[in-house]
Amino acid sequence: MGSHDRLFNRHRTVHQILGGGLVADVILWRRKNLTMGILLLTLAVWVVFERSGYTLLSLVSSVLLLLTIILFLWAKSAAILSRPAPPLPELYLSEEMVNDAATFIRTQVNELLSVSHDVAMGKDSRLFFKVAALLGLISIVGGLTDFLTLGYTSLVIVLAVPALYERYEDFVDSYCMMGYRKMQQLCVKFSRNCVNSVQNWILEMRKLS
Repeated sequence: MGSHDRLFNRHRTVHQILGGGLVADVILWRRKNLTMGILLLTLAVWVVFERSGYTLLSLVSSVLLLLTIILFLWAKSAAILSRPAPPLPELYLSEEMVNDAATFIRTQVNELLSVSHDVAMGKDSRLFFKVAALLGLISIVGGLTDFLTLGYTSLVIVLAVPALYERYEDFVDSYCMMGYRKMQQLCVKFSRNCVNSVQNWILEMRKLS
């Protein structure tokens, strides 16, 4: 199938469009174990938060408390029994890491503030409508479900739709292009009828005048 028969006349494969790296491999199920692990881990997190009644703060506190108790008892018993201490790595943030993180955050925040300023001052009408539509969509979706369920559902869609599309690419593209051509024909026909109706109305008005 040529590029003219593909959606958006694209020349690249789905894998190339997604970057061609590890992320593309995961999304397209080329690393099935990793993709399945991500899905199962996300499902477990969703079940823990949605069904057990835990909140993020309570879960993190419980896990940290359990980990602290285990490490404390391990270290004490190791000292008493002359055993090696827990193999904990050196926890240290270098100044370079902090500066890089701060620079990245500052750059992203400044870009967000610049875009917000342009939208608020009416400098970019197209961007304003895009932002308004996106915020409206988020508001509608947020009213229908909670953030955690939305995140898990979005992940399932991201891991399902591209893989299914790649598998049935020729079939999907052929039907989409067929539907697109039919829509073009309907639009041309509708425009022609509208133009003829307007022309007839103008001719009638001139006769009456």
